[in-house]
Amino acid sequence: MNESLRRLEEKIAYLERHVTEQDKAMLEMADDLARLRRELKSLRERSSAGQSSGADESAAQDERPPHY
Repeated sequence: MNESLRRLEEKIAYLERHVTEQDKAMLEMADDLARLRRELKSLRERSSAGQSSGADESAAQDERPPHY
């Protein structure tokens, strides 16, 4: 009985360590996801700002000069 109790304690210790490692990995992934979301938002904002200013430039290029 003493041997089986020792094996159970080893298994529990292993599982506790494994859960702790998984928790750390999940926290790292959550941080990475949050960072990637911020970067994506920033890129989308830059892209939309670039498109709107690009549209203004192309519209200005299509206009006829006043002397026509």
